[in-house]
Amino acid sequence: MTFEELFSVDRSNMFRLLKQFPDQVREAVAIGNSAGLRKRIRAVKQIVLTGMGGSAISGDLLAGHLADSLRVPLTVNRHYSLPKFVGKETLLIVSSYSGGTEETISAYKEGSRKGAQVLCITSGGRIGSMARAKRHMQITIPGGLPPRAALGYSFFPLLIGLSRFGLVPRKSKEIRETIQLLDERSSTYGNPDPSTNKALQVAENLRNRVGVLYAGTGMPGAVATRWRGQIAENAKAMAWTHVVPEMNHNEIVGWRIPQEQLKETAVLLLRDRGDHKRVQRRMDLTRGILADTSLHINEIWSEGTSPLARMFSLIYLGDWVSYYLAILHGIDPTPVITIDHLKAELAK
Repeated sequence: MTFEELFSVDRSNMFRLLKQFPDQVREAVAIGNSAGLRKRIRAVKQIVLTGMGGSAISGDLLAGHLADSLRVPLTVNRHYSLPKFVGKETLLIVSSYSGGTEETISAYKEGSRKGAQVLCITSGGRIGSMARAKRHMQITIPGGLPPRAALGYSFFPLLIGLSRFGLVPRKSKEIRETIQLLDERSSTYGNPDPSTNKALQVAENLRNRVGVLYAGTGMPGAVATRWRGQIAENAKAMAWTHVVPEMNHNEIVGWRIPQEQLKETAVLLLRDRGDHKRVQRRMDLTRGILADTSLHINEIWSEGTSPLARMFSLIYLGDWVSYYLAILHGIDPTPVITIDHLKAELAK
């Protein structure tokens, strides 16, 4: 694949956003460190992040990454309303990149009425105005990007904010390793040479196929959710996800019918050395079982030393995979016409 071929399809230049993602993470870290957050907050018994789409996935990733260090539960809410338990001892994170997401605005209003401790992260819009009027904590991030391309802005300031509140340990060393790894992969994935570019190779395996992503529960499972969303929005293609061990108790039995279609399904196993040892064994066995049905199985291991670097190694690869899959499908990855149409109809 040549750059000329690539940019003849990528007319909106999603390539630039992916290449510059390491710089976005650097800027996001600086935003998190300088944000005007309170030094102390009231006792917190639970954290709820409310958001949708690209603004909500940061909550899934935070929950997966912090499962071993966060001493209170973190719940991701994708709805107009909030769980009944939300109250004064809840840290409510209102995440909306545009600041205009109607479900998130509705949940924000409810959380405010319930007296939750609110932290908004947005580029502005109505939620930014509400936060200023209510004098709620706010992290303001740069706007103008597709929300799915702003993950650095929506994730890292929150990670740093939680550490500044004393809810999780500081992650400075892990963040440095993550940025270094992203810098290295930006060069590799940004070169559309199929002989050396792993993202392009995986995309070729997914071309004109339904993708099935299996991963361990926790961080890898959250990353699989990110992959599914990116494949849908960027490549305009279908994929589904499930996690191990739960998948071994139901879905694995379904890999028989329809046999011919399943043979052409592309299976991706997202793996991490931090997975539970029994999950590792189950993933090995699952691959063997699925090999009897699917002709296209790809095992993808995380890279890096720290949990944060390993998580973003998988995320960044998935972003590039979805990008190259869009190019292979002859589709500009940036526009999301169906979502725009749906929002326009709802606005009526």
